[in-house]
Amino acid sequence: MDVPIRADEVIDAVGLYCPVPIIRTAERIKRMPAGGILKVLSDDRVILIDMPAWCRSTGHTYLGHAQNGREYHLFVKKHRARETTR
Repeated sequence: MDVPIRADEVIDAVGLYCPVPIIRTAERIKRMPAGGILKVLSDDRVILIDMPAWCRSTGHTYLGHAQNGREYHLFVKKHRARETTR
């Protein structure tokens, strides 16, 4: 990820494994305004597969990730048109 993304909210899911980071993402994004950007911190590399798939299934936009050591920083933009979180 070349351009830094400014997140509106952050979830620290370091030390948590599938499906907990996705569940916490779904819970938090429900409370965010449309167009808001959520940053999810995780050290579970499976999230690199799970998060884009979850975004496709819910209509949110996966903006990508950055890696900082063993930690992944993933960015999700809440869909503007409709509430689709599960």
